[in-house]
Amino acid sequence: MFLCCWLGLVALIPTTLSTNPGVKVRLTEKGIEYGRQLGMAVIQQKLRSIKIPDFSGTETVSPIGKVQYSLSNMHIVNVGLPKSSVDLVPGTGVTLSIGDAFISLNGNWRVKYLRIIKDSGSFDLNVNGLSIATTISIKSDETGRPAVSTASCSATVGSAKVKFHGGASWLYNLFTTFIDKALRNALQKQICPLVADAVSDLNPQLKTLNVLAKVDKYAEIEYSMVSSPTVLKSSIDLSLKGEFYNIGKHQEPPFSPAAFNLPPQNNNMLYIGMSAFTVNSAAFVYNNAGVLSLSVTDDMIPKSSPIRLNTNTFGVIIPGIAKQFPGLMMKLLMKMEKIPTLTFEPNNATVQATTTVTAFAIQTNSTLSPLFVLNLEASVSARMFVSEMKLAAAVTLNKMDLTLAKSNVGDFQVSALNSILQVVFKWVVIPTVNVQLAKGYPLPTIGKMKLVNTQLNVLKDYILIGTDVQFS
Repeated sequence: MFLCCWLGLVALIPTTLSTNPGVKVRLTEKGIEYGRQLGMAVIQQKLRSIKIPDFSGTETVSPIGKVQYSLSNMHIVNVGLPKSSVDLVPGTGVTLSIGDAFISLNGNWRVKYLRIIKDSGSFDLNVNGLSIATTISIKSDETGRPAVSTASCSATVGSAKVKFHGGASWLYNLFTTFIDKALRNALQKQICPLVADAVSDLNPQLKTLNVLAKVDKYAEIEYSMVSSPTVLKSSIDLSLKGEFYNIGKHQEPPFSPAAFNLPPQNNNMLYIGMSAFTVNSAAFVYNNAGVLSLSVTDDMIPKSSPIRLNTNTFGVIIPGIAKQFPGLMMKLLMKMEKIPTLTFEPNNATVQATTTVTAFAIQTNSTLSPLFVLNLEASVSARMFVSEMKLAAAVTLNKMDLTLAKSNVGDFQVSALNSILQVVFKWVVIPTVNVQLAKGYPLPTIGKMKLVNTQLNVLKDYILIGTDVQFS
């Protein structure tokens, strides 16, 4: 896992019906630098695998005359990449440059001269001034996931210094004049293919990009790209769809994402902007799935509460209930009538929900007798937070307004039920909702990616997650 882990997030993944993204991702210079460090470790390991074949030849060396030579058992013992840089070419892509690198190897030598004299020994070779320049291209594969490859590469090998163990000093002339060039050519031919291998080895990791991430049995979220990445001088900006769908049914909601821009921050490696559209598309999906409803019975109310869900409690407020249905337990069915709407304002996330509350008396034979229906307008505050690789939330009730929609037990003062409904929300509805919200939903990720030093801020129309990243 190295620089291309980042680049995988830059791949253009085709799809989209949306003009504006629901999610934006920015990779900063700090993130690019982290990718460079990881990349150097991988490339260094690849260069250690250079294989230099045995070779031999015959050359005329003064004053010896013709010399038959052979070099064998050559292998790399050390590779150093002290200088490297990654440069963004605005509107184009990414270039990786390596300079002042060195390779150390050793092997065995053997010579024959003057027809009968043979000599042999070992040698150490230090190659300095190695430079590599490569351009990495990014595209999408047939599955809509990113794929990387080397678009161009050049490598040059600088000076070489040899130390022979055994033999005479004239061997240095033989090396300087003939063998030096042959060895450097053998090294140079293998460098770019190995760099290309290091890049292509990332493709299996890039296939882990959660283009379509399952949330639960009802929903999945799509993180495909809605436009090409924007390569700037000091960052790469990505535009992702960021939309929830019912599993197996991709139906667009009756609203579209609004445009938003990430602020010019660079303290973290990565910034993720999540718009209100993304969260509201989740509400649309769960409403379609018919799961935004809740049945509340007395056993869900803490035993310590003086308010019980029975006709005795409600009969104090509504005499018709006590008269028609004495001594029975009750059930409240809370059902979402409209898609809940979340809005983001600076330091404030608020959800508006329109719900009906239908009250039933539970007969001794378990049948339900409808008592009344209330319209409930609720406002809740949401606290968003990142848990591992998921965005989660918890809500608290701000206020609620009740109006009577229908009554089978005569007219009554609706406001008198406010305290009872407050108890129901405090002890049942809010905790139940928070259990689900705490499970969170996946953020865009590749491989074994871990977020560290994460901060979350609520801004106008979106939340901003600033984070550093570690790959394992």
